[in-house]
Amino acid sequence: MGKRCLICLALAAAVAALVSTPIGIDGASGEQTQRGALVSSLKGELRPLALPRDRLAPIAIHLEGGLRTADRSLLPRVTKLEIGLPGQGALSTRGLPTCPPRRLRATKTAEALGACRRALVGRGRLDAVVALRNQAPFLVRARLLAFNSRVGGHRAVLLHAGAGNPPTSSVLPLRVQPGSGRFGTALVGRVDAALGPWPRLRRFAITLYRRYAYRGSRRSYLSASCPVPPALPAAFFSFARTSYTLADGAHIALAIGRSCRAR
Repeated sequence: MGKRCLICLALAAAVAALVSTPIGIDGASGEQTQRGALVSSLKGELRPLALPRDRLAPIAIHLEGGLRTADRSLLPRVTKLEIGLPGQGALSTRGLPTCPPRRLRATKTAEALGACRRALVGRGRLDAVVALRNQAPFLVRARLLAFNSRVGGHRAVLLHAGAGNPPTSSVLPLRVQPGSGRFGTALVGRVDAALGPWPRLRRFAITLYRRYAYRGSRRSYLSASCPVPPALPAAFFSFARTSYTLADGAHIALAIGRSCRAR
């Protein structure tokens, strides 16, 4: 399969720090949209903002998305998550090790990292509300590790979510698929199959970035350019989109734009 795909993943300055520092998911909620009582939010950033006009350069992306209810009712179950990525970039996995899903089953965060460190492409956090019968809902916070993988013959990102209280872990495969509209690539995953019937996705934060060596050359998991005419110093583009499919078949989606500077 081709090396060129779609990007959307930020932070190329402070690379090591980004990949080694947990991401907070509190604070400003970013752009929002509402359907009934359900509110979806999304924010993110691309770094560096200054990119070449006519060639690809390494980038990283940070995204934070989530759901809440305006009337404080229980969150609905999410069955499917889709993250749309823009077309002005490339996602390259040539020479990058892969992590088979079986290596991550029933593993703690440290164990998952030990098993698949060479395939690591990002880190983050995930919040979920667990609703059990005859019990008050409670919040579970998990650390996320993102690994390069292949699922069913397709490129994928494996999200390993490990929580300490209560101790539990889940693996969510996000397949790399063709997107639609201005989002030429999509990361698509079945949340219900990964998390089970009780957790309700509340919020996620993820930073994707990886530099690696292959056959004597330095490569980047994510690269992008800022293809604007010479007379223009910057451009505004469709940056990211989240779409949630709910257990009752309803959908809620939100897209955000960002800018880049040509250099």
